[in-house]
Amino acid sequence: MAVAGQTFGIVGALAAFPRRLAAREVERQFGHLRRGITRQTSHLVFGRSLLSTASDAEIEARFDSEIRQNRRPLSENGFLRLLGLMSTPEASALTRQALIDQSRLAARTFDLLSLFDAFEHDSEPYSFRDLILARKYAGLIDSGATWSAIARSVHRSGSVAALTALSLHHEGADTIYARRAEGLSELDGQLLFDLGTSSDAELEDLFAEAEAAEEDGCYDQAAAFYQRCLAIDPTDSVAAFNRANCLKAAGRQVEAAHDYIRALKLDSSFVEAWFNLAGLMGERGRIDAARRYLKKAIELDGDYADAVFNLAKLEFDADNLAEARHWWRRYLELDKDSEWARAAERGVQFVDLHLLPRSAG
Repeated sequence: MAVAGQTFGIVGALAAFPRRLAAREVERQFGHLRRGITRQTSHLVFGRSLLSTASDAEIEARFDSEIRQNRRPLSENGFLRLLGLMSTPEASALTRQALIDQSRLAARTFDLLSLFDAFEHDSEPYSFRDLILARKYAGLIDSGATWSAIARSVHRSGSVAALTALSLHHEGADTIYARRAEGLSELDGQLLFDLGTSSDAELEDLFAEAEAAEEDGCYDQAAAFYQRCLAIDPTDSVAAFNRANCLKAAGRQVEAAHDYIRALKLDSSFVEAWFNLAGLMGERGRIDAARRYLKKAIELDGDYADAVFNLAKLEFDADNLAEARHWWRRYLELDKDSEWARAAERGVQFVDLHLLPRSAG
């Protein structure tokens, strides 16, 4: 699949490759890489650091959410292979279903292990070594291990394929062991392609702190954290956008407008930034600017129902009734059942009643 035109998001720090190099390669291939998720995100890369910063339940919920949103989850190795930065091992003709059937691993467990590169291949076709690994993992699961304990441990061997020659065991702790002649030992070894830097990890930690502060309503503190993120990576449009949201929530409207514009300078296709900037301009009475920015958001994403509704309301408030009706009708094509849809229906009816006498006259 071509990278051009696709938008990639990353959650968690990458262990296999520095994010800045991945971003450079994605841009070189005419794609886009953002931290986190926006409406245009088509692929989400799950960084292996999630295994140490998020619970199993949080990771599983995130995985399920991406599937429901029709985004394609990618493992780190899957991402690198898609970019052409990592070769694909020799494959056999084994399908995902064949591997699941022959190993007796639950399908969900298999998918989560694949997501964190516990197999040679990240997608079909799988190799015979992948089948051996799947059977070993099924035995570990049966003995009480969790999928995350396996995923955290396997990369310590240096090469996942090397695990096919080891006898793997799980004995109560959250770690997988290999039985060797001298007894049980951890799967020690350097992480595969461990090229990350401390600045990558620092940036991920800062971004997580910023998100937590924002969620707790500590907007000034969150804005300060996002600013530190931007000091490390000035090209991060999502950090600029999030900072703008925090500044707006803190009542710092002029600064918020500056950071929305900053996000758009970094990524002119950032639909949510156009939308939120339009809202800010509307609140400040700059109706022409708000109209322009809403139309830009709709131009980029014609199914952005919130932008369509807000544009209809803006036109209605400006007494442009025909335009308001046009956009409310468009909204009803996107949403037929919500409270907003009922408001749009009332808007259309109101305009029809007021335009009818003019048409008749």
